[in-house]
Amino acid sequence: MEAENYLELRVEDFLGRIAASEQAPGGGTAAAITVAAAAGLVAMVARCSKDSWPDAAGVAAQALQIQRRAGPLASTDAEAWNDALAALRDAGAAPTRNDASLEQKLELAAAVPLEIAQLGADVAELAVLAGERCEGSFQADAAAAAALAAGATRAALHLVQVNLGVREGDTRLERARESEQTASSAAERVLGSLR
Repeated sequence: MEAENYLELRVEDFLGRIAASEQAPGGGTAAAITVAAAAGLVAMVARCSKDSWPDAAGVAAQALQIQRRAGPLASTDAEAWNDALAALRDAGAAPTRNDASLEQKLELAAAVPLEIAQLGADVAELAVLAGERCEGSFQADAAAAAALAAGATRAALHLVQVNLGVREGDTRLERARESEQTASSAAERVLGSLR
């Protein structure tokens, strides 16, 4: 079965899919879309400040690159989660079977939210830069981008933490925690500068 591309849905249809009584799309999908939206805000802030900020085009390009990476992770996460759940059900039906496929599917179910967390941290840091350098009327948008990215990164960290293939001491968990801390600190800096 081919994965659904959530980026091709109308917003209303996507929101309906999130609210449906199915397990996916879920939190990882929402986090990926949120990171992509936050990256878009950073790009907009930078583009609207190009006359007064010489590096605006470069920041916009970086933000758009992150957006291009984060958006498709919405579908990738849903597919990985569905595959992991199906593999867990199959393993429960045959508990004595050693299944390398199950391990691989659990690994991917942790890898996708980890990537979302890392991208969210990158967006939050770009949002701080944009907030510091942009024209004043766009600072609130930069702060919104940082807050959105931080929230999505925190959600992705949680998904990495609860994944059955990740245990305390796992380097993936540490990387997700570092991403969350980076994003949270960035959001606090940019939001604090507007007070």
